[in-house]
Amino acid sequence: MEQASLKELEAAVAIARRGTFRAASIDLGISTTALSHTIGRLESALGVRLFNRTTRSVSLTDAGRLFIQHVAPSLQDLHAALETVREQRETPSGTIRINAAPFAARAIISPLVLEFVRRYPDMNVDIVTEGRMIDIVRDGFDLGVRVAGLVPSDMIAVSLGRPQRHAVVGSPAYFERHCVPVVPPDLLTHKCIRVRLPDGSTYRWRFEKDGEQVQIDVEGQISLDEASLTRAAVLAGAGIGYLFEQDILPEIKTGRVIRVLEDWTPPYPGLCLYYPGRRNLSAGVRAFLELASELARRDSD
Repeated sequence: MEQASLKELEAAVAIARRGTFRAASIDLGISTTALSHTIGRLESALGVRLFNRTTRSVSLTDAGRLFIQHVAPSLQDLHAALETVREQRETPSGTIRINAAPFAARAIISPLVLEFVRRYPDMNVDIVTEGRMIDIVRDGFDLGVRVAGLVPSDMIAVSLGRPQRHAVVGSPAYFERHCVPVVPPDLLTHKCIRVRLPDGSTYRWRFEKDGEQVQIDVEGQISLDEASLTRAAVLAGAGIGYLFEQDILPEIKTGRVIRVLEDWTPPYPGLCLYYPGRRNLSAGVRAFLELASELARRDSD
């Protein structure tokens, strides 16, 4: 039997991770046709089919699932070994893959990511946004970014320093037609932009004041799963929105939206970078974590 090449193994893992040939080909920087040929060669060399594929979907066969379970960790170990050698260079190089919730990705772009690539021009940062929690080791990521309370217990967390806070807002035009809510239950008489979670459920808006915690299952004609869409709907006067403060702060400051129930939305522990502690960190990941800690200390001064 022919031996599989490193590129063929990486191709198989990329397809298993991304779920489609198209997405995997983008990650690998090759065409879908070239990727299909690569997998064809690998399956021919192994003598088994790894993927069931139609024009609409791709799924692992039983043999493919077993193959990926064994190959993916070995590939990570190999890349870690290669990165260990590259660490001998004075300047970090390579790519850091980060998985983050969409709002978390927006929070770290500036200044963290932009400052990092400025300082280390040989480094690349690949951010994949995802609402649901994933296993960053299994899916080939170096780092994850989530709210502190969601970081898995077996991971090492590095605080980004900034507390998170929600903001309840509506446009001036909306409040010309509707009374301003004073306590959270008042929202039940308003048109609200409902928040759809990754699992399909509707998020209950959470409030806290003087130790009292309240969750409100708001009503509204519109349900959205992306903060930018909620922001647009609020600005258009469609109703009251519940957003992370950093996603709507410029509009609050300029008066394009009116903030309400501010005394019911206190700060809470913010975002963390997290990573597995059982592997040696690459020079690039170490530099990224050091910069994150540096910026967190600067924010707290």
